[in-house]
Order: sequence, then C-alpha cells, then structure tokens
Amino acid sequence: MRRDTESVQPIALIYTALSSSIVASLGMLLVPTIARELDVAVSTAQWTLTINLLVGAVVTPVMGRLSDGPHKKRLLIASLLIIMAGSALAASAPNFAVFLAGRAMQGLTYGIVPVTIAIARRYLPPDRLAGGISSLSVTVATGLGLGYPLTGLLASDFGFRTAFWFAVVFIASAVAVAWWTIPDGPDDQAPRRPFDVRGAALFGAGLAALLIGISQGPDWGWASVPSTLTIGGAVVVLAIWVVVSLRTPHAMVNLRVIRRPDVLLANGAAIGLGIAMYMGLSIISLVAQAPESTGFGLAVPVLWAGFVMLPLSVGSFASNRVVRALSRRVSLTMFLPIGASALTVAAFAMWLAHNHLWELMAGQFLFGVGIGTTYAAMPGLIARSVVTEELGSAVSFNQVLRTLGGALGSALSGAVLTAHAVSPGGPPTETGIRLALAISAIGCAAVCVALTANLISGGARESAR
Repeated sequence: MRRDTESVQPIALIYTALSSSIVASLGMLLVPTIARELDVAVSTAQWTLTINLLVGAVVTPVMGRLSDGPHKKRLLIASLLIIMAGSALAASAPNFAVFLAGRAMQGLTYGIVPVTIAIARRYLPPDRLAGGISSLSVTVATGLGLGYPLTGLLASDFGFRTAFWFAVVFIASAVAVAWWTIPDGPDDQAPRRPFDVRGAALFGAGLAALLIGISQGPDWGWASVPSTLTIGGAVVVLAIWVVVSLRTPHAMVNLRVIRRPDVLLANGAAIGLGIAMYMGLSIISLVAQAPESTGFGLAVPVLWAGFVMLPLSVGSFASNRVVRALSRRVSLTMFLPIGASALTVAAFAMWLAHNHLWELMAGQFLFGVGIGTTYAAMPGLIARSVVTEELGSAVSFNQVLRTLGGALGSALSGAVLTAHAVSPGGPPTETGIRLALAISAIGCAAVCVALTANLISGGARESAR
C-alpha cells in the first residue's frame, strides 16, 4: 500500500535520525572496558572509534547522493538494517576482530541525518519543512548528549554488550517507524541519474587515507614517513577527485553548488567549528574520568561520566527550538555567529574553570547551545541555495566536513596531550590540558570573528545595492 505524503510527520524522521545518532555515540566511554573485556591494548581498542569514523566519513556522501534519487525509503531502511546487524555483531562478538567489523557496520549512522533531511525536503509540507530540517540537523548533538549517560548506565550495571543489544532494539524501532510513515517508493519526482562510481572511489580512498593519517599522526609522528606518505597521498587523491568531479556531468558531490556563498559559509563553519569544538569535548571527557592524582581529574565513575554530556543535549535541543521560532524573522546567516559566540564562551569557560563537576556541566550546556544554533542554521542555508535534486549530496558533504573537523580536532588535542605527558604513554599534565583547551577557545574565537565579519560585510553589500 502506498502511503500519501501527508502521512510523513517530522517527529517520525526526527526519531529515526535520533536513534542512529544515539547508536553513533556508543564506544567512546567504553574504550577502557572493551580493551579489558576483549584482551587488547587501549591503543588498539581506540580503533573501535577510528573504524566507525572512517566508514561514516566514506559512506556519508554516497548515501547523500543516493538520497537524491528515487529510492529514498529503501535506502534509509537498508542502512538502518545494516546498522542493526552491526550492533548485533558487536554485541555478540567473540573477539576484537569481529567486534571491529560490527563497529564498521555501525558507521552508516553518520549518513542517516542527510538521508532524513532529503526525505523531509521531498515529503514534508512547506509549513513544516524549515522546522523539520532544523530539528534533524541537531540530532547528532542531541543523540551524543543522550547516548553517553545511557551507555554509562547500561555498561556499568550489565556490561558493554548490553549497550549494543540495546542499540539493536532501538534501531529496530526506527526501522518500524520509517517503514510505516515514509511513502512507498520510488519517488516519481526524483531524477534518475547514473551513480558516479569513479568519484565515489576517489573521494572514499582520499578521505579514508586522510582520516587514518590524522588519527594515527600522534602515534606515528607527524613528520614520520608513514604520516607523510598517508596524508600526502590523500591530498593528491582528493585533488584528482576535484578535477574529475568538475568534469563529470552528475558527480557524487556537485562542487559547483558548494561554491555558492551560503553553502560555502555553512561548510566553512562546519569544519572550523568542528576542529575547535571537538578539541574541547574530547578533553572534557578525559578530565571527568581521570583520577584525582593527575592534578586535573575529577575521578567520575563510568556510571556517572556520561551524565557530564547530558547538558549538551539539553542545550542543543533548547537552542534548536529558539532557532525554529525565530527563523522566519531572523536571517539564518545571523545564527552562525550567534552560535559561534556561545561556543567561544563555553570554550573559554572550560579553559579557565574545569576543576569542579558543575563547571564542566555548565560548559557542556553552553557547548550544546552553540552546537544547536549553528547546526540548525547550516542545513537551512544550504537548502535555500540548492535545488531539491542536489540537497542530499550538499548536506551530506557538510556532514563529512563536520566529521573531518572533529577528527582534526581530536587528533590535534591528542598530539598536544602526548607532547605534554608525565611519561611516554602516561597521562597528560595539567599544562597539556590547559594548552589544548586554550587552542580550542582561540579556534572558536577565530571562527566567531570570521563569521561576524562575513555577516557585517554581507549587510554592507545589501545596503549598497
């Protein structure tokens, strides 16, 4: 039976995207537990995060381009089923290699939000479209804030496998919601274009090499031969991808669309804020769980460590509601420097005050406000400059830049902490913690200044016309 377009409700798409975002948050708090339970080194267990990020970054633009085609519902459900199978594989894994394969399958969670945004653009009525896209865009931050405490509760009482079995149930419910609420395909209004296999292969190979080089840089050494070859090779492959894409009629990522001012602004903010923001977020998690003997740690147990991130979810949700209420009267361009200002205040607060739990949680709330404001504005800026047929591709590329910025930020913070360790392989010093937080704060401030300058210059150009 074909469901009509009125049966699509924003809450159904939000639930589906939020479910995948919560599943994406699994793993970070569990690295020490996984290392112990599966008998691997902590550095090896970190690959549970790296492989998930790698797969997510590679498949997101592919899923985004496919979501512009006629089989949106089929793509969404198939992706959710793969994520569910990966969750079951990780939950029942007899060894680390199998667990890693499950985490790789879960990497498709990063591509779910662009797919749901493309579905919203196609099926939601005009009066619900802006609010729906805005809410979908912040599910990543909201899911992170909800997933962390949930992971801590489940893992501390029932073991890490329970958290992944919960993911199976959660994703199964998302599959059911998507099946019953999204119109049956194919979408008769979507164009039928050949898929850019060559572009996907080049982009995937280049991005994978770049992320591997970034994530392993602190261990290999940034000036080492492996780092130089990996990162240099990635740059060459991505440069070839750019040339090929500009000559391909229906490229996986339409680079001509990306050059439009609103899209360029959203993408620049995505990678800039991603770098600065994730530096701060990764440090806060470390400060919360580190023992008091380090001089900076608060020794919060795993059971409660996840709740440090809960204010992030509250702040992102609340700011998203404000952006939705004001978006018809305030330009979306204005929300970017506003959100960047909140992130800057949060980053400076974390740098100067991180010795008490309430300070960390207050900083996380401000981070959430900044993330919710900027992330709500980015897809709206893209959507108003891009035709429906290109939206999935354009939004997915923005998502990739967020992911890339997060990887760069995490790697940079890791490099700073490694350079300021008590001993080789030991915990970082207070100086290292403060330096990493200072870089995060300065980075947020620099992006905020750039966005504010763009807003002022844009207003001046409008006045001159």
